[in-house]
Amino acid sequence: MLTFVLGVVVALASATSYSVGVSLQSLEAREVPSSESLRLSLLRRLIKRKRWLVGTLFVIAGWGFQAGALALAPLTVVQPALAAGLFVLLLVGVRLTDECVGRREVVAVVAIFVGMTGLAFASPKEVEAGHAPALEIGLSLAVFAAVALSPYVRRGRPRIWLVVLSAGLAYACSAFLTKFVADAISEPELLTAAFWLGATVCAAGLGLLSEMTALQERSAIRIFPGILVIQIVVAVVLAPLLAGETWSSNPLVLGGLAASLAVLAAGTAMLASAGAVAAMVDS
Repeated sequence: MLTFVLGVVVALASATSYSVGVSLQSLEAREVPSSESLRLSLLRRLIKRKRWLVGTLFVIAGWGFQAGALALAPLTVVQPALAAGLFVLLLVGVRLTDECVGRREVVAVVAIFVGMTGLAFASPKEVEAGHAPALEIGLSLAVFAAVALSPYVRRGRPRIWLVVLSAGLAYACSAFLTKFVADAISEPELLTAAFWLGATVCAAGLGLLSEMTALQERSAIRIFPGILVIQIVVAVVLAPLLAGETWSSNPLVLGGLAASLAVLAAGTAMLASAGAVAAMVDS
């Protein structure tokens, strides 16, 4: 149980680091011309900006914390914990702007807390090193890749929702791959870990490019919630299939897990659109 709690704490550190990093990255992405959308030249431009680089370092640190958390707690708990990063944006927004915490923010915070608590109780408490067979993983990753790459192969400018979906699925894929990295290191199987790490970098890079493209057209407060909810829902729903997690067969437990996930997703979207968070991200 102590290991489980430590994993949750590390996951919260990951959420904090991710939120700070995305905030800094979004400020720079909106300064790049939209003609660079969905092109590697977008990242080449951004990498020359110091503030974007600092944000990227925070994101990399967040990934490191996430990998550590997955070695201590199940994916079903670690991935939803990323929603807690919105608390950071809320607190900083209240501190640095004239926005105040109202009923909407309070309801959203309570919803996220209830959702995370429900997932913590309903999910398995032990980390299982096994995962799906290679064929299932390969087919699932192929589906992820096909959808995530769809904005890049369409003629003309893709709709913004498709770019957000691309980023969310790419990051969800990155979460599973990070789990595989942690499993391989714990064996230890260094060559396998290196392979999964390379795949993780590719998935995260695709997610980053899609996310930065979306941030060029919409404010972070309109983009970040969608990406976050997609990766949380996909990661939790597919955890038994790909991450080898064993859920309880009790219908009440499964119902509680589904309800907790729905409440968490709703609270995340509500808090992300709160005035203080918006003021922080868009200022």
